[in-house]
Amino acid sequence: MPIGQFGSTPEIAEPAGPVLSSPLYWFYEWGQAALNPSRALADATRLYFKNPLNPLAQTEFGKNMAAAAELFERTTRRYGKPEWEIDSTLVGGERVPVTIHPVWERPFCRLLHFERHFTHAPKRPQPKLLIVAPMSGHYATLLRGTVEAFLPDHEVYITDWTDARMVPFAEGPFDLDDYIDYVISMFHFLGIGAHVIGVCQPSVPVLAAVARMEAENDPYVPFTMTLMGGPIDTRKSPTAVNKLAEERGMEWFRTRVITKVPFPHPGFMREVYPGFLQLGGFIGMNFERHVEAHRELFNHLVDGDGDSAKKHQEFYDEYLAVMDLTAEFYLQTVERVFVNHDLPRGTFRHRGKLVDLSLIRRTALLTVEGENDDISGLGQTEATHALCPNIPADKKIHYVQPKVGHYGVFNGSRFRAEIAPRIADFVLSNNANYADGSRAASNGKSRA
Repeated sequence: MPIGQFGSTPEIAEPAGPVLSSPLYWFYEWGQAALNPSRALADATRLYFKNPLNPLAQTEFGKNMAAAAELFERTTRRYGKPEWEIDSTLVGGERVPVTIHPVWERPFCRLLHFERHFTHAPKRPQPKLLIVAPMSGHYATLLRGTVEAFLPDHEVYITDWTDARMVPFAEGPFDLDDYIDYVISMFHFLGIGAHVIGVCQPSVPVLAAVARMEAENDPYVPFTMTLMGGPIDTRKSPTAVNKLAEERGMEWFRTRVITKVPFPHPGFMREVYPGFLQLGGFIGMNFERHVEAHRELFNHLVDGDGDSAKKHQEFYDEYLAVMDLTAEFYLQTVERVFVNHDLPRGTFRHRGKLVDLSLIRRTALLTVEGENDDISGLGQTEATHALCPNIPADKKIHYVQPKVGHYGVFNGSRFRAEIAPRIADFVLSNNANYADGSRAASNGKSRA
């Protein structure tokens, strides 16, 4: 069963005694190693039965063998981090090259800039837009469609979170306080005039970061903050994924889903919530749908329907690529967001200091929810407005997108046609914000 935007947890049978979760990762690695010869044989079988010189290749038997071999190899492999595959965008009707490079880096995250190379400077303003991707099991490339939607009219940056198993143990822990520190540091790097979008899980740390910056009268606080399908107050319209955390309790998660990274990964001995367990939870949520999708893939391969097979492969290449989360970050977010509801109760702290959302006054707020969201129920993100009473009413907007679920809030045709234009208009409308002089007083130097 899932734990919302913070990863997923497969349903685990209750054992009679205490659980030692540490060997989990070792068993997984041994299983992967044991399957290597079978995967190699399956790949060879696929190539043999697809060889045009093989007379069996055009027979029903040959097509079925090739399809079965490919299906086995794809469902048992470990998927690596996907590529962005964004090399251009349209700006004012002109095709503009795009290069992606890191501009800020810490052990657990890089800030990527999608730099557009103009032949002619665009006529419209191009606001700086920071997209904070979820640190919830999948890579930031899951937001490829989100980035593509904003590239034509924005200077886009996105958080590229690092797989915890790739971060050496010597780099120390990474928890929710560190996450908030990272977000604040990114705002400092981007300087005055940035806008931020928190997609799902990051809504909580983004909101906390803005509140802490307001408490310090920080001139780098963003002009606008858009929160999309985020678990700000999971007491409202609680979903199955919200209820699980309260039902299980923290000790259940500590003893059953936390394990240590095995040798020879760089993060050897780091405690993590591993990606393979999260993937089990993702698939378990809609197991029958995934089985049906792979049955259809088998039929497409047998029928030679390359276009349909490619669409399936592209989706699952992204969906099955997962990353580990640090144990301290995962457990803190489950406890403070889903179990204790610290933010809406006014007890959320960052580095020991209370996060007072009523101090937010300079940042315009847009919240977006999906009508059919079964992960962040209706009202959970909208709750932000009541928690931020000192944002002027004309700078607060809430929008519910009809006929979309959780992922439709930030991707897909309705996102491109209806949600993204609203966000772009909101950003542009508040791009020359704050005539109170607090920003003008800054010397403009970054403190990152």
